[in-house]
Amino acid sequence: MAEHTPTRVQVESQSDDLDVARDFLADAYAGNQWSADRTDEAFRFRFRAVGDEAMTLRSITFDGHLDGVMTPSDDFVVQWTTRGRGVVTAPGEDPIVMEPGRPQLWPQQGAAFDYADYDQRLVQINRSALQEVAGERGTDPASLQLDHRVRPDDRAMQTWRSAVQLISHTVLDGRASPLLQAEMGRLGALALLELYPVVSRTLPDELLLPRNAHVRRAVEYVHEHCHLPITSSDLARVASLSLRALQHAFQRSFDCSPNAYIRRVRLDRVRDALLRRDPATTSIADVAKEWGFAHAGRFSASYLQQHGEYPRDTLRRTA
Repeated sequence: MAEHTPTRVQVESQSDDLDVARDFLADAYAGNQWSADRTDEAFRFRFRAVGDEAMTLRSITFDGHLDGVMTPSDDFVVQWTTRGRGVVTAPGEDPIVMEPGRPQLWPQQGAAFDYADYDQRLVQINRSALQEVAGERGTDPASLQLDHRVRPDDRAMQTWRSAVQLISHTVLDGRASPLLQAEMGRLGALALLELYPVVSRTLPDELLLPRNAHVRRAVEYVHEHCHLPITSSDLARVASLSLRALQHAFQRSFDCSPNAYIRRVRLDRVRDALLRRDPATTSIADVAKEWGFAHAGRFSASYLQQHGEYPRDTLRRTA
């Protein structure tokens, strides 16, 4: 069977007609209630999109005023302005004022926007492409959701900018092979997962309360980064809490220490992996080591305590 070659995307448009520009963008982004007006600047519009069906890089120049509503989307879109004014408001949330050069994940539930005399850059990643990468990191693809309200830290910002710079150099000249384009799409997905945390849909309702925002950040960090060698000190930094305060918060919310919570999540990921894999070719010891459990006896006992069965029994379920 021939492998699927992603369809390449390359679109360019420009106009000095305000209505034509508005209608083009509204059609490209499935928007509604869009309106456009002239400002003191001479009207100018340019649009470019390059990439494939998994990921596109886009740029917009719009010297004028544009507002409207973006409908919910399955794609994940990170956008930032390099010039001009921009405000994004998701339903029931405070407005997000764009800061030049700072990336902002577009709310997937849709949002109203108000922009004027702006240059904008966007990276648009297809949901299925992000699900594939997130699944490799232990996130359930069916429940993939990112929190657009998070303000990325400096480390995540630098990772994102470096990735986008490499992707841009590779893709924008239009000469990248389908294989290289696919690798750039994967890099974009990985950088996005570093920029914004995956929202766990299994968090206790209490953690959704504003007063628990600090510990929620730590918990979401565990779910997103449990494949890495994270520590309690890392979680304290993410949550902006002292180590002692973090320990008290986890004891109150989960009746365990932060390190014990990390082990719980990793044991859940082991179970997910065993349920997906072929019993005939899967080594339980290898899966355990992938998630940081080197001692077979202690791992098996911990797994039994948490899941009520031995790892070999879980693996047999897929037979």
